[in-house]
This record gives sequence, C-alpha cells and structure tokens, in this order.
Amino acid sequence: MTVQQQTFTQPPVPGRIPVPTTITNVFATLQGTDPTASTRIYVVGAHYDDRVTDVLDFTDDAPGADRDGSGVAAMLELARVMAPHPAKATIEFAAFAGEEEGLFGSAFFAAQAAAGGANIQGVLNMDTIGSPLGGNGVDELFTISLFAEGVPTNATANQIAILQAAGGEDDGVSRQLARYIKETGENSATDMTVQLVWRRDRIVRASDQVSFQGQGDPAVRFSEPNENYDHIVQNVRVENGVQFGDLLQFVNFNYLARVTRVVGSSLAALANSPGAPSNTRLIFTPPVGFLGSNDTELRWAANPESDVVGYEVVWRDSTDPLWTHAHQVGNVTDVTITVPNPANTQFGVRAINSAGDRSPVSYAVPASS
Repeated sequence: MTVQQQTFTQPPVPGRIPVPTTITNVFATLQGTDPTASTRIYVVGAHYDDRVTDVLDFTDDAPGADRDGSGVAAMLELARVMAPHPAKATIEFAAFAGEEEGLFGSAFFAAQAAAGGANIQGVLNMDTIGSPLGGNGVDELFTISLFAEGVPTNATANQIAILQAAGGEDDGVSRQLARYIKETGENSATDMTVQLVWRRDRIVRASDQVSFQGQGDPAVRFSEPNENYDHIVQNVRVENGVQFGDLLQFVNFNYLARVTRVVGSSLAALANSPGAPSNTRLIFTPPVGFLGSNDTELRWAANPESDVVGYEVVWRDSTDPLWTHAHQVGNVTDVTITVPNPANTQFGVRAINSAGDRSPVSYAVPASS
C-alpha cells in the first residue's frame, strides 16, 4: 500500500472560500494482484473537514465527530484490515478535504483521475454514518441508507433520450452499484439492512460521490437514515439545556462498526469479482421501438479478466427495484432468450468467474447492432 498527499490551491469562491486556499486530499492505494483486473479501481472515501453554522467561520471549533469523522474512521479501519489482503482489482482509500465548502477536494481528485484515464468502476462514499438515532427520536440500529442517482449526472442529451425511450431512468451505473451493494452487504456478518434511496443524495444536498458522478463514475453515498440537526452544521454550545454540536458523545460505535462491515463486504466483493460487462445492448430491429420478435437478443463485450467463465442474463419487471430473475448463458457474448412480456421487462448482463463471484449488472441499452 502506498500513501500520497494530493495538494492544490483552490481559488476564491464567493460565499464559500474568501481567499486562495491550500486543500489536501490524502489517499492510499492498494494495488490489485491480477494483471487482467488491476486496472479497475474502487474508491472508498470520506471527508475530513467539517463546518459550523456559518460556512465562512474558520475560527470556531467544528469537531465533526459524525460528519464526517465516522466516515474517515471507517475508511481507515478498512485500510488497516485490507492492507495485508490485496484484492484482484485496485482499491484507493481516500480522505477528501473541502467537502463542506463545495466538494472541492473530491472534485479535484475525480477530475485528476479522469484526466489520467483512471478506470474507476465504483465509488463508495461514507458521509455521516455514526449514529442511528435521529432528531426525530427514531433509532434504526440495523439500517444504513444508500443514496444512488438514476439518470447519470454526466449523461448527454442523446443518452437521456435513449433512457427515456427505453424506460431506463432507474438503471444508471450508480443504481446498478447500489443494487450490488445491497446483495453483498446484507449478510450474517453485518446483520444490517441496506435501505436503497433512489436519489443522488438527501434532498437538495450533495456529498463527494457527486464529484465522481460528474465524471461518469458509478458512485453512491452511505449515510445514517435519520439525522439529528442539533448536531449537524452547528456551533458547539448549550442552549436551554440542549447540547448542540457534532460531538463524539453522539457517535454509536457498535452501529458504526456494523456499517463498516457492510462497506467492507461490498468493497471486497467488488474488488475480487469481475467488472460489469461493457457495451451491453438490447438489439432491436429498425424502425426504433420494434423488437421484431417476442424473443430478446442481448450482446455485450467480452470481459478482460482471465478467470471469467461465463455470463448471466438478468431481468425484472420495469417497476421492480431489484433484479428478480437470472439465467446463465455460458461464455458467450450474444444470446437470445424468451421471457413473458419483454416489452414490460428490463434486461442486464453480469459476468461470473471460476469461483462463482458475480459482477455488478450492466444494463442493456437499446441498439440496432
């Protein structure tokens, strides 16, 4: 594992950063062991800055125990546990700065990665994961929320038109990553429920996963299901006997440990399984809108991993949140299957390796060839 500091100067931003400011991300790279898989990168990260009520107040204490000390602690523990056990793919453990002021650290990291041609196949952002008890009095000890956008942030007008024509608004790459995390993160070791939230983030908010979504990377955010607004973006103080501020006393360490196991389970599965197949298409016969048959033909590009032994076609009703059916088709890249009511069905493909590990699903986009 190698550790780097990534430093840059952020120019002033009205209402956010009054003067040129040095911002530093810190990240560690655990290089993948399989030459046919190590170019795939999975980023697990959190932000180490916090703020108080006034975003321009840089003198008062902003302890940030939950937002986002909890995420940084989880990231560091995952790095410690996984360092002696490199996976087939590459993992980067990242601590971002400048999130509270406008995602500046992660935006720089994501842009630099894209400019360098990095093959980021998944970003697991942990932001505020340390307390199941919300200000509403609801205590969800065994639930973690997972936010995932539908239509990709960086989608072109043509790509959006295709998604609309095919009803694929629920099938962007981040949604496929979220479905995979639910499949792999819910297990006897975690004893947790992954609550899928079909939004980019909390209403009108954003965290570091959005920086990667802007580059087209699959990215999701883990967050506690109920926030306590007495502890978020607050100056530390006591008013009318009520303690305000993001203090360590409000972090539930048993809950944080279980959430960390969820993230670790999915991260290990991602990095040791094949990548999602690329260029997955649902073949139609022109004119657009006619499949030409009740049979469904799917095509995709062969995976580069040396241990891939086959593929699996998956499908579900258009209103189902998760993939409900699967059919192994062998080591091929073109298959025709028959299902009831294909016009009401969403299709995808995932790769399978010799150990039986399955990749995230690649959604089948309509194409003429």
